[in-house]
Amino acid sequence: MKRIITATVQNRSGVLNRITGMLQRRQFNIASISVGETEVPGISKMTLVVEVSDNQKIEQLTKQLNKQIDVIKVSDITDNAIVARELALVKVACSPQLSNEIQGLVTPFRATVIDISKDSMTIQVTGKPEKIDALISLLRPYGIKELARTGVTAFLRGHQPQAQVTELNQFSV
Repeated sequence: MKRIITATVQNRSGVLNRITGMLQRRQFNIASISVGETEVPGISKMTLVVEVSDNQKIEQLTKQLNKQIDVIKVSDITDNAIVARELALVKVACSPQLSNEIQGLVTPFRATVIDISKDSMTIQVTGKPEKIDALISLLRPYGIKELARTGVTAFLRGHQPQAQVTELNQFSV
């Protein structure tokens, strides 16, 4: 089962390498990872989507992440009300005759055409991974030349009490 884990970390060199190395050593498969600075200077947030077989493994993962020296807080937010999004860029083979057809196809997905040439069209789409998967499936018959996805980034929706979040605090920021 896929789990969405967020980790608040110190923004220092080598943190990402240490965390992914620990996950690799413990044979956790990372489906996606996104990292970026937060509103607090010197602090970054990682969003990891990991494949785990059972709840014991997810508990082991959160404990191991929390032991990392630059990790401030680890949360498994999968079962909470969350806002989760992903970005994808899709370059599709496209002749001038197919241009309007493809644009009509991507419009219901609120996707945008960000580049067009005589033989291709690049589309940007954001949303839940399922939405992106659906658009990619519809575009495949046209011939996908290139595809890049950011991976999921997520956080809790609104204000939720800490009791609803499975987390381990090493220290406060």
